[in-house]
Amino acid sequence: MCILAACAWVLYLDLQVTRQFEGRRWTLPAQVYAAPLELYAGEPLPLPALEQELQRLHYRRTDRLESPGTYRWSGEHIDLALRPARFADETRAAQLLTVNGGAGGILSLRDSGGADVPVLRLEPLLIGSIFPIHGEDRIVLTPAEVPPLLPAALKAVEDRKFDSHHGVDPLAMLRAAWVNVRAGQIEQGGSTLTQQLVRSYFLSSRQTLSRKLREAVMAVALDAHFSKADLMNAYINEIFLGQDGDRAIHGFGLASQFYFGKPLAELDLSEVALLVAIVRGPSYYDPRRHPDRARERRNLVLKELAQQRLVSAAAAGAAAARPLGVTSRPAGAYYPAYLDFVRRTLRRDYRDQDLTEAGLRIYTSLEPRAQDEAERALERELARLDKVHKHPQGQLEGAVVVTAPQSGDVIAIVGGRNVGYDGFDRALDARRSMGSLVKPFIYLTALESGRYNAATVVQDAPIDLKLQNGTHWKPENFTRETYGAVPVVRALAESLNLATVGVGLDVGVPKVAATLERFGLAAKPAPVPAMLLGAVDVTPLEAAQLYNGLANGGFKNPLRAVRAVIAADGKPLKAFPLEVTPVAAPAVVYQLDRMLVQVMDHGTGRAARALLPPQLVVAGKSGTSSDYRDSWFAGFSGSHLVVVWVGYDDNSPTGFTGSAGALPVWARVMAGLGTNSWNAPMPESLAEVHIEYPTGLRAVPGCAQDLVAVVVPSSAALAEKPGCGFPASNPVSSALDRAAQWLHGLVH
Repeated sequence: MCILAACAWVLYLDLQVTRQFEGRRWTLPAQVYAAPLELYAGEPLPLPALEQELQRLHYRRTDRLESPGTYRWSGEHIDLALRPARFADETRAAQLLTVNGGAGGILSLRDSGGADVPVLRLEPLLIGSIFPIHGEDRIVLTPAEVPPLLPAALKAVEDRKFDSHHGVDPLAMLRAAWVNVRAGQIEQGGSTLTQQLVRSYFLSSRQTLSRKLREAVMAVALDAHFSKADLMNAYINEIFLGQDGDRAIHGFGLASQFYFGKPLAELDLSEVALLVAIVRGPSYYDPRRHPDRARERRNLVLKELAQQRLVSAAAAGAAAARPLGVTSRPAGAYYPAYLDFVRRTLRRDYRDQDLTEAGLRIYTSLEPRAQDEAERALERELARLDKVHKHPQGQLEGAVVVTAPQSGDVIAIVGGRNVGYDGFDRALDARRSMGSLVKPFIYLTALESGRYNAATVVQDAPIDLKLQNGTHWKPENFTRETYGAVPVVRALAESLNLATVGVGLDVGVPKVAATLERFGLAAKPAPVPAMLLGAVDVTPLEAAQLYNGLANGGFKNPLRAVRAVIAADGKPLKAFPLEVTPVAAPAVVYQLDRMLVQVMDHGTGRAARALLPPQLVVAGKSGTSSDYRDSWFAGFSGSHLVVVWVGYDDNSPTGFTGSAGALPVWARVMAGLGTNSWNAPMPESLAEVHIEYPTGLRAVPGCAQDLVAVVVPSSAALAEKPGCGFPASNPVSSALDRAAQWLHGLVH
């Protein structure tokens, strides 16, 4: 009976391992890629900056182009041996390229034959994976993608009789046991590669006699039913080679990227030897945590390869003298906040199983250079602000969102000062009072009414409003002062609460709420007077959505991170096309945007000028919530929008206004983007005039001090500064203007 039971058990294991291995389908996590960097003649990318991008992609600088993934810098040009690349819309073979540069950037691109290349994309950077809950991540390789040295080295070091044994090697097991007993520690392993494969693919990690017996039987079954080449390929794709937080690194394809940042086919002898060395104990021989152990084990592998004449003694010696070559994995190499946005976007259309098992390729809008600038700026400024305001409960936190307004592409997201931490994502989940960020939408609503323009004089005076519950609402300016009659442009630039509330009450709180909804606020705000001072909770991403419509001339683009999804077989599954909805008249938005430029020149954003390029034209608005709990700044150039939030997680006061807390972060990000000036064309229905900034009176340069240029409707009636002598032909000077001036004189 025992013999029959044993035979039945063996047959059961044989059937189980055969069926599972024949129908094996590795869980292939979705691979997420950044936007590829485009190179073209005229691009303001100096050669040193290009080299940084090549090093980000782990290209190696050499004296001669040895293989794909290398480059040579000689004088004013860089020669590139480009890797083959796969994009969302095409594939590209490996090729040679020469980039000629100058002080201003790229001058020309030429192929190996000397012909001009108009545009070329570097391969997209792999920025992460969406892996299943059990954490396995891998890149599956075909035998043709594996360098021949790797299987030869594995057999030489781990299983010399791989080609001849039948799944187990009893003599090797006895020999290893004897060596380990004599040494008093584990120095040699007796398991064959097939046993290791069984252990990784089918069994748990428990060290029991029954599991070892099960392992041996299954290894024999695998060897009996499958070819050695099939088993070796499965081993190369399956074996565990390291841990990255919650992510388990399986297979040599992903291990090559994880440790060296490049494809397995590009590894040299020393690097292949290091990966083979790690097989024996991924934790014990972790080259980042235990470099001395890893180096000693690698050199032992090299010695073994030389002894078995797989490589020459000279090559092994040269490889042993090389450093480990493992990448340092800087914080910017992993973008958890951005990947969080990608996951949320994809889950609208795909099941979790599709994202973690189907091998999808996700092409995103992330620009690594912009992401790096945002991370550095936030870390630097929060460290400085911590010193200014020491908080007993913890450090300041922050979030940054960067978009390309015309497309709605989100090109960078920072979810907190610990940029590599995959935890609470403040950019997407921290709902905080938007404070004075709401004010541009109040003034936009006022401009739409036709009763206001940038020069309209409004009253910054005390307000005492009786609410429905019988209480009195008495808002104040942040300075606790009042400023009397001021033009709208000044009220917005200096973020005057009382003037803004007066305008908001005049146009109607419900209309302001409707404007916010039009521009993309997810939930309808409560139409209460406090909304006019920012009693509206938004996330930094939602704030970016609102301001994106202002930066895009009155057109709303839903913010997006994903551009395309490609199946494992290369077929496109889904594109995420540009969606554009008009939400406000361009002429009205242009007037508001010009006032937001004055925020940067005369108002709460002027401190940014110390950090921005002198000629860069930008528009923006600070935001400070009650009791200084939230510090915001949102602003845009001609090609970028940046939103910054700074505050404490426990919602305690920071002591910083938007200008003191968030603005320095914003300015550093904007300055580092290499962005273009805001320079939208002025609609024909508008006219540019000069007014006195304090009073709003129209004047000409030389006739008054502290003038600002504002844009108003051509038909607008403006009060003129007495004695300036405007010509009668001036388009905005009319009988109505003179009448308004006369009335202004009566009032004052």
